[in-house]
Amino acid sequence: MVMAAGLGTRMRPLTDDRPKPLVEVRGKALIDHAIDRLVAAGVTMIVVNAHYKADMLKAHLARRKDVDIRISEENDEILGTGGGILKALPNFEGEPFFVHNSDSLWVEGLGRALERMKERWDGERMDALLLMASMVTALGFEGTGDFNMDSDGHLSRVAARRVSPFAYPGVQIVHPRIFDAAPGASFSMNKLWDVAIEKGRLYGIRLDGVWMHVGTPEAVRDADDYLSDLVA
Repeated sequence: MVMAAGLGTRMRPLTDDRPKPLVEVRGKALIDHAIDRLVAAGVTMIVVNAHYKADMLKAHLARRKDVDIRISEENDEILGTGGGILKALPNFEGEPFFVHNSDSLWVEGLGRALERMKERWDGERMDALLLMASMVTALGFEGTGDFNMDSDGHLSRVAARRVSPFAYPGVQIVHPRIFDAAPGASFSMNKLWDVAIEKGRLYGIRLDGVWMHVGTPEAVRDADDYLSDLVA
């Protein structure tokens, strides 16, 4: 699933006339960067949730013929990072699946991150497996980090006034059973992660590469510059 229903307010004025997933980096829409990576990892069906300027997004996605794309419309209200996935859950028929934010880019290090996630995934022990990006090399991220991760990959919350070495770059594998604890129709995925942490079933895997959070016009320019330097 690709998360694409946000209003993109921090990306204005670039999102005045388009949804954030259609903002371009290196001449390619953000959502196409995400879909290309998923397709390269063997994904054959993708659900995209849509709200702001949904018709533009649907028209853009209709041009792709390399993967089955289904739209989960959030017409009345945005359902949040958890509620949006919950609404689309029947498409996955009880199987674990990737969730990928549309504003997340990265340059691979050793190996391919999504392939490494597939190899690491263990549905017997995990309710979710989150990609973790190093705060040291992350571009465009403003914050103190999201989780601590132990040597076995278990994730835990960062104590108040502490800094984590890892940020969540918006990519995970989830099992549908994590939504058994859903608090309603509209909610944040954080609520379900907290339940999984209590059960010892939330895991992480480190990204071997450089993550770029493309959430503002400045971050778009920084990502363009960084990627341009790599191919110069």
